[in-house]
Amino acid sequence: MMPTYAFTTMRHLSSEQRGKLVESVTTIHQVEATAPRYFVQVVFYTVEKGSMFIGGEAAPDDHVWVRADIRAGRTREQKAAILQRIMAETGQILGISTESVWVYVSDIPAEGVAEFGNILPQPGGEEAWLASLPSALCEKLIAAS
Repeated sequence: MMPTYAFTTMRHLSSEQRGKLVESVTTIHQVEATAPRYFVQVVFYTVEKGSMFIGGEAAPDDHVWVRADIRAGRTREQKAAILQRIMAETGQILGISTESVWVYVSDIPAEGVAEFGNILPQPGGEEAWLASLPSALCEKLIAAS
């Protein structure tokens, strides 16, 4: 799904922490990118300690990496708000400093992504795109928002 927020950590995250992170990035993307909640996907990866490195040295165990693949077309200000909020809210949820949260936002052209059996619309074209979907799918997505 688009956008996809992938969290990579070397420590176990509880179900409660994962739930809070999912709600956080879903809301951040909805507010800052002005996109429907039903587009937001969150994935968690836990890697073993000593498998992440910074500058050739093992990274501290409390570090978290967040890769966000989003549709191109967001402004510099929108992306800055996404980055800042993810660093702050992730740090707060996990009880770590913002310096331990690494966030990367990567743009993908909408025409390069297919979901729900259709190529995604440009940002701002979600309403017409949603209306073009089969009614059962449209209702399901609206209910998820």
